Amino acid sequence: MITIMKYSNHIGSLVVFFLVSFSAFGQINTTGNWGKGLNFSPQDSSFQLKFGFRFQTLYQGVMDLETNDYEDRLLTRRSRLKFDGWAFNPNVVYKVELAISNRDHRSGHIPESGNTANIVLDAAVKWKFAPGWQLWFGQTKLPGNRERVISSQKLQFVDRSLVNSRYTLDRDLGVQLRHKSKMGNAVVNQAIALSMGEGRNIISANPGGGHQITGRIEFLPMGDFTSKGDYFSSDLKREGTPKLSLGITGDFNDNAVRQRGNLGGFNTDASGEYITTDLTTLMVDAHFKYNGFSALSEYAYKSSTEDLGNFGVGQGFVIQGGYLTDKNVEIAGRYTTIMAETNSTISDITEYTLGLSKYVIGHSLKVQTDISLQDNPNNSNDLVYRLQVEVAL
Repeated sequence: MITIMKYSNHIGSLVVFFLVSFSAFGQINTTGNWGKGLNFSPQDSSFQLKFGFRFQTLYQGVMDLETNDYEDRLLTRRSRLKFDGWAFNPNVVYKVELAISNRDHRSGHIPESGNTANIVLDAAVKWKFAPGWQLWFGQTKLPGNRERVISSQKLQFVDRSLVNSRYTLDRDLGVQLRHKSKMGNAVVNQAIALSMGEGRNIISANPGGGHQITGRIEFLPMGDFTSKGDYFSSDLKREGTPKLSLGITGDFNDNAVRQRGNLGGFNTDASGEYITTDLTTLMVDAHFKYNGFSALSEYAYKSSTEDLGNFGVGQGFVIQGGYLTDKNVEIAGRYTTIMAETNSTISDITEYTLGLSKYVIGHSLKVQTDISLQDNPNNSNDLVYRLQVEVAL
């Protein structure tokens, strides 16, 4: 932990030095608004850089409803530094995001990632090579379920659902081809990705020996959401007409070696050899907004080709909805159920959640709280309370 803190301090010092150096040159134009980051561009317009940071402070308390034991904690749930912009041409876009909270590093310190803190979230370049077409290269989110591609800054509840935590595809290193087209007022988004299959920041030589292919298609029959509203929760833009996005993702991870494909522990046998299987994932989701009301639903199914008992296979369903008042206060509810296979590393659970949010400056300054009843068929039930403050420049 001390090493991580020192490393995080070094990153912060470098960022401050970088920004001060920019200002010292005097040829850099600087603009910024809260929630929109700081924008830097030279007078010759040869590049553009946007810098932002955010953090989430979380209180969580869990009560065992069988014993009435109560445990709580207060922590920095997430802390991120973000850099994005374009280089030499507005059609060449880049994004870098760094995670500097201890909570974000817990997947590090393993041989596959060099026994170091797992800090880099995104490091990708995106080339808009033709109208409606983009080619992405590097490390970033795969075109997976709606909950996952919505930033953790822009959620309707304190955090994503259990369906996402059990079955999401997360981030990986590879190449993605994306296309957007229109059919009258309707919009169709397509994406296909070829990646390594082991998740982010893996430096060992292809541990499982296979690769991963992901495809997604989204259909927006009523046209685009306002301000890309299909990529943030809650109807903060108060859509004047109904907006709907329907999405489906298919994924095949050949010779997967981690318990959940791109996430989880690396499976090995008694001799230290990797245990692999082929994982297939299907995800279907719907996102709706209209006049302050929003709803999101997802179904996920993950299967394995072999009955190994080392992988997180099964299915899950979540549906949630909320209404935003004219005071920017939202009340929301969510139902989640996980139905694991008998040979899965995850367990059955059903969760009922009630949430309350106050948006001071949209998703950039907000207070959120929720309470959940977790029904665990094989364990005692839990009552979980959370309170979180989000601050984002």
